[in-house]
Amino acid sequence: MTATELWLVRHGATEWSNAGRHTSTTDMPLLPEGEETARALGARLAAVDFRLVLTSPRRRARHTAELSGFADAEVTEDLAEWAYGDYEGLTTPEIRATVPGWTVWSHPSPAGETAAEVAARLDRVVERAREGGGRTLAFAHGHSLRVLAARWLGLPAEDGRLLRLDTATVSALGFERESPVVLRWNA
Repeated sequence: MTATELWLVRHGATEWSNAGRHTSTTDMPLLPEGEETARALGARLAAVDFRLVLTSPRRRARHTAELSGFADAEVTEDLAEWAYGDYEGLTTPEIRATVPGWTVWSHPSPAGETAAEVAARLDRVVERAREGGGRTLAFAHGHSLRVLAARWLGLPAEDGRLLRLDTATVSALGFERESPVVLRWNA
């Protein structure tokens, strides 16, 4: 059996991801260049044997999975992006105009999710990936994948702030002996 690993793919570029707009529940399509990079991911992932392939229900993640060669990925709400509530569609500078110093990692998002709520969802993904061994592949979003990595490492959700994650990138988490580690990040 292959070592237990969790591979992460952030969706391709969208209009809002390029503009730095917080995008959770708004179901943005991929831009043409986002589709192109998603197709290119397929070549990087084709040679890897995945026991389980999961995707966020959002169109941008599902389409990235499809274009990468994983049209049959299991859809799970647990991989949805952090719900930003009243801050949906806003940029960080726009939010900071009324809440100085705001970050999703350190301040609440009115009518949105808390870090603890996001962590609880992503802990279920970690559990699923670890329970069967082998490699799991997850297609999702910038903040949710950063929280997922933090939780894999046994860190609080807020420590996802330490892990920059660009669109259409591949990251991998695994183990060194019994310690959870980052194998590759933002590649």
